[in-house]
Amino acid sequence: MEAFLVSTGVVALAEIGDKTQLLAFLLAARFRKPLPICLGIFIATVINHAGAGALGAWITTQLSPQTLRWVLGVSFLAMAIWILIPDKIDEEEEGGAKFKLGVLGTTIVAFFLAEMGDKTQIATVALAAQFHAFVAVVAGTTLGMMIANVPAVFLGDRMAGRVPVRLVHGIAALIFAALGAATLLGLGARLGF
Repeated sequence: MEAFLVSTGVVALAEIGDKTQLLAFLLAARFRKPLPICLGIFIATVINHAGAGALGAWITTQLSPQTLRWVLGVSFLAMAIWILIPDKIDEEEEGGAKFKLGVLGTTIVAFFLAEMGDKTQIATVALAAQFHAFVAVVAGTTLGMMIANVPAVFLGDRMAGRVPVRLVHGIAALIFAALGAATLLGLGARLGF
């Protein structure tokens, strides 16, 4: 349950103001069909985060516990810094001018590509390696994505002006920093996690 809750919270906070949330705003404004957009976000996220979670689980079998602890600790600290850097959407991630896939297909492709190498995908790898709980982490990171992006779809740009993005990113950065410090200090192992 801890892996699920931490994964959900960290990704939900990390996604506020992220390029995929901006993409959700754009798709909602462009298509005005929230249900297929939300379904597309869900499908793309499950596929993307399942691959990232599998990579995280595989990494745990390849590295010694000591090496893994340092890699994860440094990764979480790097995520804390990275999350404070604002995202921008590239034209190609936005889907360009060609929308021949329909609303659902466009959303799936755009979100899948936008998540490639994104901080939440990398966080999913690190969380899966940290918690050794593939299903709980993928379910949690997917729920976190949905918590952040579904309101963006339904509320559009009205929500963007009211959410203090810097504060939310600061909280998410603190959580990643705390996870990094705890991992480097070996607190999880000492507490029996």
